[in-house]
Amino acid sequence: MTKILLVCSGGMSSAIVVKAIEREAAKEGMEVEVKAVGTGEYNEEVKNGWNIVLVAPQVRHRLPVFKEVAKELNIPIEVISPQGYSPLGGKNLMQQIKGML
Repeated sequence: MTKILLVCSGGMSSAIVVKAIEREAAKEGMEVEVKAVGTGEYNEEVKNGWNIVLVAPQVRHRLPVFKEVAKELNIPIEVISPQGYSPLGGKNLMQQIKGML
């Protein structure tokens, strides 16, 4: 099981991206747990055993802060490309996720 934490500003679009990842992972036979959290929840939630952190494009300016915590926990972290951050971006996101593993 791969645990993927998505950090966003807390908007509706993150739920759409979570579903896109889950759909694409199911197609590829990959077991995932995906959770989206707002920037204010990140510091606590990231400590809960996540394998990967993906940062939504709209909060990429906070990446240096997120990276500090992820580095301490040895968790790979990247910003989602604009092409991946959409209802149809599941395939792009799965490529990014596989590259991070």
